[in-house]
Amino acid sequence: MKYMLLMSGTPEGWEAMGAWSPDDIQAHLDHMDVIEKELTESGELVEGQGLAPPNQATIVSARPGGPPEVTDGPFPEAKEFLAGYWMVDCESLERAVEIAARTSAAPGLGGAPMNMPIEVREVMAAPAEEM
Repeated sequence: MKYMLLMSGTPEGWEAMGAWSPDDIQAHLDHMDVIEKELTESGELVEGQGLAPPNQATIVSARPGGPPEVTDGPFPEAKEFLAGYWMVDCESLERAVEIAARTSAAPGLGGAPMNMPIEVREVMAAPAEEM
């Protein structure tokens, strides 16, 4: 089964990362690299990417009878934003939750686990075609 693991962040958290020491940043990246390597070797990683910050985002909304409405970031009304994602293909929801928990515990400032919220959502499959 495929699951999408979604990492959210807050504007405050994003700004605070700018004050991390180079060692803290490297420890965080190393943690993520180990998980990615393990998931790649096990065949469970489909894809994963970090996303640009909200100030580089664009929201597009269709409008009836006219050009789309385009709004560039930042979006001060947003309390959270999508920071990155992983698509995994694993045997169960329990395994996806295990992966999310390890990712959530990535080290942050001073090496303390960040315990970031990671949303786990099953990727819906299309219904089987009838013959």
